[in-house]
Amino acid sequence: MTPSLLMAVLASGFIYGITPGPGVLAVFGIGAARGRRAGAGFLCGHLLGDVVWCSTALIAIVGAREIGSTAFDVLGVLSGLYLFWLGLRAVRAKRSSAEVPQGPARQPFWHGILFGLTNPKAYPVAVATFTALLSSRAELLHWSMLPWLIVLSFVGGLIAYAILIGIVGARQVRSLYQRHELAITRLCGVMFIGFAINALVHALPGLMPNKA
Repeated sequence: MTPSLLMAVLASGFIYGITPGPGVLAVFGIGAARGRRAGAGFLCGHLLGDVVWCSTALIAIVGAREIGSTAFDVLGVLSGLYLFWLGLRAVRAKRSSAEVPQGPARQPFWHGILFGLTNPKAYPVAVATFTALLSSRAELLHWSMLPWLIVLSFVGGLIAYAILIGIVGARQVRSLYQRHELAITRLCGVMFIGFAINALVHALPGLMPNKA
């Protein structure tokens, strides 16, 4: 496994874990209400869902690559379009007056497990994010390295969650996050659009008819 592939997988797991979404919003709410320990419990439970969805996404990506470059390129185009749509929605987002539900507070760990495993957007976002960041190194992906890919994505997610645990529970942090939530959401939208363009740039040429 090359250093560039290693860093790409680590970055994919990290970005998937730290990008603002339902899970990140929930942990900020739980942490502000019950402290860092409860927030950490929620994230530890949520990590199970991340492992399941990231592993499934990597299996799909490596499988598409092993089937043939065309299948991987089609997956890249679909992932790019999906990320572009998510990014466009985020960039055009408007401020919401509704409070983010904090969920059951008595059992944050089990709430995190349920939350992570039942998030309907988890799998498509995982596939899209990993495909976008790994598309330029598609020729290096093989079944033999799948366990290492899963482990590296897990480590990337752990790093992201360690950062979140470090700041969750501080009311000032939640206040700052809520104050600039719209700007953060739009910034993430721009990042998603960038990933989408990267995926499309690497996938579309492989689907073009060869005129040579």
